[in-house]
Amino acid sequence: MSDLKIYMDKDIDLDLIKSKKIAIIGFGSQGYGQSLNLRDSGCDVVLGLRESGSSWQKAKDYGLNVMSIPDAVKYADIVQILIPDEVQAEVYKKDIEPNLREGQYLMFSHGFNIHYGFITPPKGVSVIMVAPKAPGHTVRSEYVAGKGVPSLIAIESDISGNSKEIALSYAAAIGSGRTGIIETTFREETETDLFGEQAVLCGGCDFLIKNAFETLVEAGYSPYMAYFEVCHELKLIVDLIYQGGIEDMHYSVSNNAEYGDYTRGSRIIDSSVKSRMKEILKEIQNGSYAKEFMSDMTSGGGKFKKLREESKNHLIEKVGSEIRSSFQWKNDNKLIDKNKN
Repeated sequence: MSDLKIYMDKDIDLDLIKSKKIAIIGFGSQGYGQSLNLRDSGCDVVLGLRESGSSWQKAKDYGLNVMSIPDAVKYADIVQILIPDEVQAEVYKKDIEPNLREGQYLMFSHGFNIHYGFITPPKGVSVIMVAPKAPGHTVRSEYVAGKGVPSLIAIESDISGNSKEIALSYAAAIGSGRTGIIETTFREETETDLFGEQAVLCGGCDFLIKNAFETLVEAGYSPYMAYFEVCHELKLIVDLIYQGGIEDMHYSVSNNAEYGDYTRGSRIIDSSVKSRMKEILKEIQNGSYAKEFMSDMTSGGGKFKKLREESKNHLIEKVGSEIRSSFQWKNDNKLIDKNKN
């Protein structure tokens, strides 16, 4: 293993990012979190949005300076693209690329469009990444709490000669210098991020929970009990792993649970699962997943919409909604309010 270098606030010149004009393109989860954190860190930040879009008024309600995307690009030194992966190339070609000038920094929080060649920046622009390792709503809530989420930085093109310092300063301004910043590459961030989402964090976790839920319900157990055992309690386990690794989780659970982990877990997640994970990783590495995703999304997202609707209508969603709205621990302080952020 190579030495791990973690950058903290003490290693970073925060004044560097304060000397730059920053345009955030998009006000989704990351646009919301990053723009507000930058503003509260004393940065000169504007939002570049579609004037007819729903985000325009949301951003203005937070007191943010809002411009059309072309005007924001012309105004800024740093252009941070935080719209969905599937529309970045189209918006870039239409509204961003014609308004770029030499010496600017083009920034991303995910390397997808650069790594797979959907966007090809001009040669006179530095291309950098600051990728917080959490959804934008968490980026914001942790910052407000006086904490932060870790970020990755990467430099694809360093025309300016100080791209790394700019990336570190930006990451510190959104709160990541409080917890730690690690340098990587666009390729490594993109491929590991997609794999983590598909194999574990979203895809793997989603289908593990649903299959376990269905197994219990089909065996005649209450769907409410099934929800508690395979979904609700997952957070308790993940929190233990997050804070102290798998070892701390084992220390906290019962001997019975730990024994069941060792003797039964490998029967669920066995070598055949690892083999299929390798297939998924290969599809990410060779670009076939990226082509499949972009093909579906640019043709109307038919497959995506069908799968989203099926997931939304799964019994576990109805049971979970009923439980969460009925108990004392219901989400009174939800991170996400779709009307505001």
